[in-house]
Order: sequence, then structure tokens, then C-alpha cells
Amino acid sequence: MNKNLLNCIFNNKKNIKAISYTFFIMIFLWSGSSFALDVNISKGVSYVDIDYKDNIIRIQRNQDSAHTLKGGFSKTSRNCPPFCIQPMSVAQGVKTFGSLEVVDFIDKDVRQKTGIIIDARTPGWHNKGTIPGSINIPFTLFGMDETDPELVKAMKSLGVKQKSTSSDDDSFWSWTSDDNKNSNWDFSNAKDLVLWCNGMWCGQSPRAIKSLLKHGYPANKINYYRGGMQTWLILGLTVVKP
Repeated sequence: MNKNLLNCIFNNKKNIKAISYTFFIMIFLWSGSSFALDVNISKGVSYVDIDYKDNIIRIQRNQDSAHTLKGGFSKTSRNCPPFCIQPMSVAQGVKTFGSLEVVDFIDKDVRQKTGIIIDARTPGWHNKGTIPGSINIPFTLFGMDETDPELVKAMKSLGVKQKSTSSDDDSFWSWTSDDNKNSNWDFSNAKDLVLWCNGMWCGQSPRAIKSLLKHGYPANKINYYRGGMQTWLILGLTVVKP
């Protein structure tokens, strides 16, 4: 085989390699753009993944720009009472969250197990569909007596325990704040919370929040998602059935 033929073969192989590499890059760029979402959660945030009941659930918006709500959450008007518009501020010291703050809370606090998002609706509503990452603690439960086993169990899931009645415990609480001294709960390891219900016309999560405050739960650890399920659905965000 002469030298010119060898050079020709060698150059052809280099050309084929270069063409293959270019083709691969083009496919990669095309595939990346083809999977980009048209309807994002916010600028720079397309979706959030959360572990929900041992499954990874992707929270993102509905990609059908022609999609509209149907059923009960498409209604604008309900009898008031009981379905009256809730105030923006549910209680002193409690922050009101929008949908972006809720998504961020799920992505950071719920994922890192420093926070809990509570679906404060009754089980019948919860079972129809809930925000991924939420746990269902009905608002009625927080109104129970502090000795009720169901309330004790629920508070424990929030990082709260009943105070000991020992003399050592009494001496510890003697120098803490008046709020803690007057409460029968230990909130030293209490989680940050977001509570929500059906929407800005729903009173279930506000009632839950007020009951928690009566038990002594720190207001700065409670957040209220006023928009609730109706706003979540209006934005086309992911809903799961428990």
C-alpha cells in the first residue's frame, strides 16, 4: 500500500470522527431543547422533585396552555358563611405564603426534614388530591384537649412533646419565656410549618393555626398558604392522590 493511499485513509478516518462528534453535539443540543418546559414555575425553576411516600414526585406546571379548571375549584362563589374570604394575615407573627414560597419550602425545608407542610383539610378532601409532600392533619384534631392521644401523636410528628412533670423539668422551664412556662408542650425542637386548605375562602387551615397558637406553638414557626388548593390548581401545579 503506497504512502498517498495511507494518507487518504487516515484523513478520511479523521473526517468521519469529526463528523460523528459534530453530529453527537447537535443531537445533544436538540434533545436538551426538546425537553425544556414551555410553562415553568418561575424564571430559572422548571420543576422540583420531592420524595412522597417512597416515590419521587415531580412538581411542575401543566404544559397545556389551553387547560382550564373544571369541577368545584372552578367556582367563584360559595355561601358565606361558612365559606368567607380569609384575611391576608391570619394571626400576629404568622407569615402568609404565596405559591412560590410553598414550592421553595417543599424543595428546601421538607426535603431536609426541617419543615412540614400540612394539609389541614378533613380526610375526604385530602383523599381527592393533595400537594406533594403534604401530611394530612385535619384542623379539628388541633382543637382537641392536650391530653388526647391523637393530638399528642400529631404534635410529636411536628417535633413537639409534652413537658415532663418532674421537678428537674420544672426548674428548667422556670427561666424560659412566659409563653413556654404557660404551655404544657415542649417546643424546643418544633418544626417549621406551612398549613393550607382549599383556598382563600376556606377556614380550615386558619382554624388549625389558631388552635396551634393556643397550644403555644411559636408563631414564627407557622406559615399560612392562603391560596391553598384552588390557587395551586389555577397555576397548574402537580397534585397527587394519597
